[in-house]
Amino acid sequence: MPHSTAAPSRLLAYFFLALSMALVGSYVALSKPLVAALPIFLLAWMRFGIGGLAMLHWLKRPANEPTMTPHTRALVFLESLLGNFLFSICMLFGVSMTSAVSAGVIMASIPAVVALMSWIFLRERIGLRTWLAVACGAVGIGLLALSKQEPSAQSPSGTEADLAHNKALLGNLLVFGAVLCEAAYAVIGKKLTGALSPKRITALINLWGFVLMTPMGVYAAWRFDFGGVATGSWVLLVFYALAASVWTVWLWMTGLKTVPAARAGVFTVMLPISAALVGVLVLGESLSGMQLLAFAVALLGVVLATLPSRNTAATPAP
Repeated sequence: MPHSTAAPSRLLAYFFLALSMALVGSYVALSKPLVAALPIFLLAWMRFGIGGLAMLHWLKRPANEPTMTPHTRALVFLESLLGNFLFSICMLFGVSMTSAVSAGVIMASIPAVVALMSWIFLRERIGLRTWLAVACGAVGIGLLALSKQEPSAQSPSGTEADLAHNKALLGNLLVFGAVLCEAAYAVIGKKLTGALSPKRITALINLWGFVLMTPMGVYAAWRFDFGGVATGSWVLLVFYALAASVWTVWLWMTGLKTVPAARAGVFTVMLPISAALVGVLVLGESLSGMQLLAFAVALLGVVLATLPSRNTAATPAP
């Protein structure tokens, strides 16, 4: 991808944002077999390491980019701490402890949280149509999640039931923690795109993610038998690393150069939609009429968010 500091056109920016979140959803779903094959901290550490090797040449400051201020350095660190490090831990552990239905419903709150944070921290004006788009996304993913609820095997009783309930509650809280991290990532990213190029942001926050994860990653690697990992898992790991550390971040930061953070947040509905589609197409789950309706409603939200408006123009970063 050629280096460019110019903001993309509005429609291209929307495509980048949607594709970024669709990739996030796909690798969240596909990380399930990876979590079964590798310890979570080792998996995250190797993800940052592979991503870092792929974009070493992005770390160098371009000639036309000003030196980072202490404020920008702090934002880069926060972007990685929240959007890379804590998001990975909260999401991977959370999804392993709660049901896919619960995780889907909770993840549907990402656009609303992004809009709220944009209003509070960026002072972005949130129009009625954006709120309607947020509502469509939440309703659509809520319907999708509820449609998956099927009567399951008889639940355990007594102490086992209490333990299962507490574990699911902790998992739900961790997934909501990931929601807060993802929303903060969108808002901080909007501020960073005014100071740094998307490629440099991508490389710098990945480097910080690698540094933050190294102590736990080294500890997990020290006791792990790498010879027991199948070849297919290593191939999937490379895809996961490139998608999570390189492609999705570059696409998101490039889109944010043109689109306000609150409106960009609506595209996070593509995350749970993509995760569900991977479940249907790759894991063989069925797709009911209610689930199709849920997709339609959620995608209507994206249409509402992206239609041209006389009053609300996308504002390029300064």
